[in-house]
Amino acid sequence: MAGDGAERDAGGEAAVPGGDVWERRVADGLAFLRRRITGDYPVDDFGFDPELTEQVLARSLRPLYRKWFRVEVSGLANVPSDGAALLVGNHSGTIAMDGMMLQLALLDEHPAHRHLRLLGADFIFRTPVLSEFARKSGATLACNPDAERMLREGEIVGVFPEGFKGVGKRFADRYKLQRFGRGGFVSAALRTGTPIVPVSIVGAEEIYPLIGDIKPLARLLGIPYFPVTPLFPWLGPLGLVPLPSKWLIDFGDPIDTSALDVDPDDPMDVFGLADQVRETIQQTLHRLLLRRGTTF
Repeated sequence: MAGDGAERDAGGEAAVPGGDVWERRVADGLAFLRRRITGDYPVDDFGFDPELTEQVLARSLRPLYRKWFRVEVSGLANVPSDGAALLVGNHSGTIAMDGMMLQLALLDEHPAHRHLRLLGADFIFRTPVLSEFARKSGATLACNPDAERMLREGEIVGVFPEGFKGVGKRFADRYKLQRFGRGGFVSAALRTGTPIVPVSIVGAEEIYPLIGDIKPLARLLGIPYFPVTPLFPWLGPLGLVPLPSKWLIDFGDPIDTSALDVDPDDPMDVFGLADQVRETIQQTLHRLLLRRGTTF
């Protein structure tokens, strides 16, 4: 499992020193199935299933991460190897793949192979199947009590303060950060003395360029928006294949909240720090776009 210090190969799996690799994989697969059938696997109080996340979710996403989006990561030294941190990122992509790619970046690229515990919107946890998937992959409701509890337990917690305003914005507004809400993430970090790490993600904006929103259909289905892209819904299921944009993820310098004279109960103080984080991410996005050059 991740975080055990094992050396990993290019696919993110623990390296096998000699022996028959395929034999080992078959044996591991059978052992995994046996544990799933018998229920002999750990799940925490939030429903997080680390084994399922590593063995199923991460493996299914690696081809996208490595071959399709060709993700490049910088600034990982700003994420601690142990103890808590709050990662705050920009949100985009019509279908929110940025959170999953961010999780995989920490699991595969960080020296400590850490799990990212994402904070999700109410809509996610009201939706059958999606709710179960989110819980098992480590997500929980974006509320201060859950966030503070995870941070006090030393977890890496991730939040996208733009919410659906960010992930559902039009392609014409790409890389223009939306409002960061009321800054609840700042209060959680301040109350727990947790460093805030700004995260800037380039690439997600282009995977499903949003050019329209069929609002009556969205209301009928009870979803935040019904996306219209150059390929969806015109090409049916084929239109759900993301475009192969080039991704860059940068972890910025941490903000030490324990050293700040900021009142977590003062709305103006909280909003001011949230706006500082937002501006840091926005400026970094501009630099990353220049560094990336061509979109694909």
